[in-house]
Amino acid sequence: MKQYKYLFLLIGLSIIGCSDLEEEPIGLLAPDGFFNNVNDIKTAANGAYGHMTHENFWGRRMSLALMLRGDMVAIGDPTTAPRRIEHDEFNVSTDNAMIDRSWLKTYQMIAAANQAIAGAEEVSVEDEIKNPVTALAYFARGFAYFHLVRQFGDIPYLDTPVTDLEAASSISKTPVEDVYENIIADFEFAKTWLPDNQAARSIPAKSAAQSYLALVYLTIGEYQKAYDEAKGVIDNEGTYNLGLEPDFQDLFDSSKIDSSSEPIFVLDFIGASNGDDGRDYQAALTGLRDDQQYGLGGGWSVGVPSLEVFNTWDERDYRKRVSLDVTGVFKITDPVTGIQTLEERPFTVFRESGAGRGVNRPHIAKYTRAIGATATGNGRGSEANYMMMRYAEVLLIAAEALNEISPGSNEAHGYINRVRARARSGNGSDFPADISGLSQDDLRTVVLEERKWELAFEFKRWYDIVRRRLGNEVFSATGLEGIKVNFDPNQDYLLPLPADELVRNPNLLPQNPGY
Repeated sequence: MKQYKYLFLLIGLSIIGCSDLEEEPIGLLAPDGFFNNVNDIKTAANGAYGHMTHENFWGRRMSLALMLRGDMVAIGDPTTAPRRIEHDEFNVSTDNAMIDRSWLKTYQMIAAANQAIAGAEEVSVEDEIKNPVTALAYFARGFAYFHLVRQFGDIPYLDTPVTDLEAASSISKTPVEDVYENIIADFEFAKTWLPDNQAARSIPAKSAAQSYLALVYLTIGEYQKAYDEAKGVIDNEGTYNLGLEPDFQDLFDSSKIDSSSEPIFVLDFIGASNGDDGRDYQAALTGLRDDQQYGLGGGWSVGVPSLEVFNTWDERDYRKRVSLDVTGVFKITDPVTGIQTLEERPFTVFRESGAGRGVNRPHIAKYTRAIGATATGNGRGSEANYMMMRYAEVLLIAAEALNEISPGSNEAHGYINRVRARARSGNGSDFPADISGLSQDDLRTVVLEERKWELAFEFKRWYDIVRRRLGNEVFSATGLEGIKVNFDPNQDYLLPLPADELVRNPNLLPQNPGY
């Protein structure tokens, strides 16, 4: 078989997640007559969701890049792959493998969704029967493009299956504004046709589409619409079976998360061992090297919070204890007897205690502490659910958007206070206290800070930095990671378009500024 990495050839066999195509791939996925009933539409739509849990998307490639580009996580092991260090230091090359592979995988998602949407046109049943299933494909396509447009800006936009290779090979970029218009249309379709509830939160329901609409509008600065969509979710929390999980720790416990009402849309990893399909790597990437406390064999200490994250996070905040590990357990050898014992050591001596290439900083605990069975060493292939959207974020979206249209409103204060009340309940502390009477500027600062701590290490921070253009502030000498000398606001809010794509299709030029 000849391997094609060309973007537009990735439609072939995308349902089963294969990118090794024959010389003539056109029509392999959906020959005439493939789509006969609603189950066929669902099969194609399921292909899009299958790609989401691949290594090249949320398994580690895209997710790790998002984490490292924020201001809360830095490289812990300086010997890790240069492709990771480039994101942390803002000197990303156009052939960075994390970008190239996540780009291709995301377009595979889109291809599968497009096949489902096009195939639905061939199924002759009432809209009321097929549209709730087709809406899964619309949601997946909107979800994929929402990540791409925030990372790359102008991008190729495909909304139909590729049947003409020559035409596809000369497609040009679509402006950001038009991409967002299409994303909104996809989520609107999904909101209209998805049911109020699904059998699992890994299958998007109406609340997921509406929550993502709120986030899309927040991202593009249409605050009234962002508030309206978020308020629609809040007003229907009973209908949608939503609420804040009483114990913040349970959100990151694989044995409890499935029964929680807080997740709105998750990527559900199942402890898979079949290569990189369905296997996550966060426990390995963020776990403490040689740590024995969770029976995972220790992690790789790649993505580790900066010390200032620990120093500036108020000790009274229960979320800090849940989110960070400040001790590790190591095999310590007695220098006289040679006998090994397990001993707990504080983060100040992690490296000296056996962490080797690790670093003396607290490590992320959300993806190591209670992730269930794992398929391979270092915690890879866990049973963790990764929350793409949860109810606490909807409350914070509503607060942020409302503050922009009704400055300092009591209602906006109230949404933040609901999130803070749950944080207090974890340890009986009076912190974080309720807020009241803040000005628009102060409330804007508070809600962004609340997002930083509530959603810490959940791959949200970089997108917040970008949409609020916070780079010059958070990457300065007073930032959590200290000064990032390579950060350039004229360049680094966007990633480079993959070099291979530009070689294969010059119509995608120009490259993003600065690369």
